[in-house]
Amino acid sequence: MRTVLSKKNKIGIVIAAVIAVPDLLSVVSPPTPDGETGPPIGILIVSSILAVITLVAVYFAWRGNAAALRVVAGTRVLGVLTSLPAFFVDVPAGLKVAVAVYVVLTIAALILMFSPAKQPADVSV
Repeated sequence: MRTVLSKKNKIGIVIAAVIAVPDLLSVVSPPTPDGETGPPIGILIVSSILAVITLVAVYFAWRGNAAALRVVAGTRVLGVLTSLPAFFVDVPAGLKVAVAVYVVLTIAALILMFSPAKQPADVSV
């Protein structure tokens, strides 16, 4: 099913793609040094897989595929869920701020991706 994307929808898709790129690279990032708290390797692998799925779905969503738009949203929501434990463990404040920005950007992307197109006003006299 093809849908016509508004400018807001396209901005949301771009934001989703941009925030997926760091997730894609997370699995090749250096491991957490001994004595520091960081994400487990399993979470990094899941994040990278979700990012790959997101980027493939972004391609199809950009072309107007409504199902792909939902896949992008679903993978980004799962990505946020994997990062939320950072708020509940002892990690550096900078990491908590980064996760908060990630969550806000994801919410903004979802809102924009599913914003309805403006309907012309009915001006019947």
